[in-house]
Amino acid sequence: MSFEGKIAVVTGASRGIGRAIAETLAQRGADVVCGDKLEEQAKETAAAIAAATGRRVTGCRVDVADSQSVKEFVGCVLAQFARIDILVNNAGLTRDNLIMRIEEADWDLVLDVNLKGAFNCCKAVVRTMMKQRYGRIINIASVAGLAGNAGQTNYAASKAGLVGLTKSLAKEVGSRNITVNAVAPGFVETALTVNLPPELKEAAIKATPLGRWGTPHDIANAVAFFASDEASFITGQVLSVDGGMVMQ
Repeated sequence: MSFEGKIAVVTGASRGIGRAIAETLAQRGADVVCGDKLEEQAKETAAAIAAATGRRVTGCRVDVADSQSVKEFVGCVLAQFARIDILVNNAGLTRDNLIMRIEEADWDLVLDVNLKGAFNCCKAVVRTMMKQRYGRIINIASVAGLAGNAGQTNYAASKAGLVGLTKSLAKEVGSRNITVNAVAPGFVETALTVNLPPELKEAAIKATPLGRWGTPHDIANAVAFFASDEASFITGQVLSVDGGMVMQ
């Protein structure tokens, strides 16, 4: 599985799942642009991956919830690399609470970043991919968007919306040799989950048939598959990478 000659863009790439995805694609030959709202972290991450892989890896600031920021970000990528072959919409956040306690601002923020952010990025790159008659778009959803999760109505709604976006866009662009798929992680060891209460972590492991949490690289390997030529006849699909927690 080689990505030699491919240009990949990964949002939310400075840590956790996003960084693992950027690393994995670069290790397999892609040149990668690491997008993140924190520019310094994006550049540090890119420099580290470039040093480890020998690939061209750059870091740029992007606020995915801001369409103008996304347009400028994609413009910079095209100015440097002239094409975009792979887009991974990974940027996301949580603001968990029971619905009676969720502030409207926290609802809006989660939907703006997790769902509107993916929309902004897809819209910004799809014209280029259509002209190329080639593209791979992979959205990072969540099992919460498939099965729901108490205390995460905002997050689950954003990820369920991302599943709908994935399927609809796949139908729009399939004739131009562009595939659009989603990966739905279960519980994964990242900065977003490190501070969860021990009893919740234990319950998550008990609910997972494989008996462990996932790692960022478990998710990255699934993304790499969807981005590869081996998956060229797969589109509009959602792959749960969750140790069997949610089976559909």
